[in-house]
Amino acid sequence: MPPVPTSLLTPDSLRGTLSQPSTWTLELSRDNDLRYPGREGAPVPAAVLIPLVTRDNGVHIMLTQRAAHLHDHAGQISFPGGRIETSDSTPVAAALREAQEETGLPSNHVEVLGSMPPYLTATGFSIIPVVSLVRPGFQLAPDAFEVAEVFEVPLSFLMDPANHRLYEARLDDGRVRQYYGMPYGKHFIWGATAGMLRNLYHLLRHGFTPR
Repeated sequence: MPPVPTSLLTPDSLRGTLSQPSTWTLELSRDNDLRYPGREGAPVPAAVLIPLVTRDNGVHIMLTQRAAHLHDHAGQISFPGGRIETSDSTPVAAALREAQEETGLPSNHVEVLGSMPPYLTATGFSIIPVVSLVRPGFQLAPDAFEVAEVFEVPLSFLMDPANHRLYEARLDDGRVRQYYGMPYGKHFIWGATAGMLRNLYHLLRHGFTPR
């Protein structure tokens, strides 16, 4: 598959794509029906913010590395986000709240562009990705209990399938699970985060397909 043209990765183009997204097919995890033992029940509603930071040298995606001691997805690369609480009026509100709690990203720097369909994880979460543009000039204050690091990756790198690699892992019960990974420097982006990035790729790739 071809990379998303850089002309479609500008703030104005991203706004246009998300305001009137074209029809595209959600790419589920490679083993969408395979849940980890003990996580087979009804999925837990969650939301994450996909922060697209508008830098002078292009748009970058802000990611976090989760703290190693956390119960779910410990040490993994993720978008800021978490469970949707009863106090959250919408999934968007949950994503903005979690992003501010985890990283200190102020909501007045965030322009929400739209949401993608829920993404079901093997750990039993149904995650709504909220895509946003982030105006620079903010100061972060990561929550050290939850976040080990906040970093950015060029959107153009992640929207190029040449950087998406397929891996396999053997579970304790002998089953084999396939998943995408995106190595970037010292970081290894994989699992649900890589899966949602793949869907962002499909959305942006088809965003300006003539209709």
